[in-house]
Amino acid sequence: MARRAPAARAEPANEPITIGEVTVQPGSRELVLLPVTVLYTSNPVEMPVHVICGKRPGPRLFVSAAIHGDELNGIEIIRRLLKSSALRHLRGTLVAVPIVNVFGVLNHSRYLPDRRDLNRSFPGSDHGSLTARLAHLFMEEIVAKCTHGIDLHTGALHRDNLPQIRAHMDDDETARLARAFGVPVLLNSVLRDGSLRQAADESGIKMLLYEAGEALRFDEVSIRVGVAGILNVMRELGMLAARHKKPHKPKKEPFTARSSSWLRAPQGGIFRAFVGLGEHIGPNTVLGMVSDPMGVEEEPILSPNSGIVIGRTNLPLVNEGDALFHVARFERSKQAEHAAVAVAELHDFHEGLPPDETEIR
Repeated sequence: MARRAPAARAEPANEPITIGEVTVQPGSRELVLLPVTVLYTSNPVEMPVHVICGKRPGPRLFVSAAIHGDELNGIEIIRRLLKSSALRHLRGTLVAVPIVNVFGVLNHSRYLPDRRDLNRSFPGSDHGSLTARLAHLFMEEIVAKCTHGIDLHTGALHRDNLPQIRAHMDDDETARLARAFGVPVLLNSVLRDGSLRQAADESGIKMLLYEAGEALRFDEVSIRVGVAGILNVMRELGMLAARHKKPHKPKKEPFTARSSSWLRAPQGGIFRAFVGLGEHIGPNTVLGMVSDPMGVEEEPILSPNSGIVIGRTNLPLVNEGDALFHVARFERSKQAEHAAVAVAELHDFHEGLPPDETEIR
């Protein structure tokens, strides 16, 4: 008598996740309105948290935006991410928070009403300032319940950032995820006191920070790169199946800058930029000029070394000492040249794409 083949073992189910007072079961998705505070008008303030709990187990990834309330690209990135058809077969759990700093978004402001910077206030305190309490709430309800994180940022007001990943590149797993994101430039960034990255790192959470675009503006290429990058990281984590179809462009190894610096205005005046984001510059390259309104006195902005421009001010009116160009430096000049070429190719690629999972209307 022939033996029966042993029955296939059922794969274990994912664990439910509780955010606030809402428990999201495997195979379901919920919008959780996490209570933050009550205004002096008695109106409640709530943080929207979208939770997708996959049927099968896997990592728990949080994706957050608008920690600075004037940085809007991340809100649109998360909106498109949540509409991606790829999430129908999610392993693990995705926790997406499109607006962390609700106060700042309402007021078009980087800060909270107490004028504190949320990204310098982590891990926060449940009995401190309004900003400290919001930081504590986010740590307890979001970060502590996840295994990985991606925080979405833009440049500050009137400053534009090249799409880039900032991360602790000396940590092997973090570096692996940073490379998977798919941007040409990775910046080995120190952990700043009070930042979400530092607090997450101290809690054992592997985290990336995506910088792209300008405050109070949508930038289509930055948004597309952000959506695609998050999906790439989720595939690297095993939360999504790997792509079976041939990608639109060949996979290129990103370049890691070990340091960066801002070049500042030598005098007050009218600023004219001669180079754009992503351009390769050599030592003593004239990046721009600061002059008086009549152009009688002019002072050139010279690069002290080679690198590529990863940040730039867009405001022509500058005071002495204002930050004008953010330049990433590489160990070898040839790396900077290759990175600049990769940046141009990335921009052309995403600008020329037809609507897809990165452009969901």
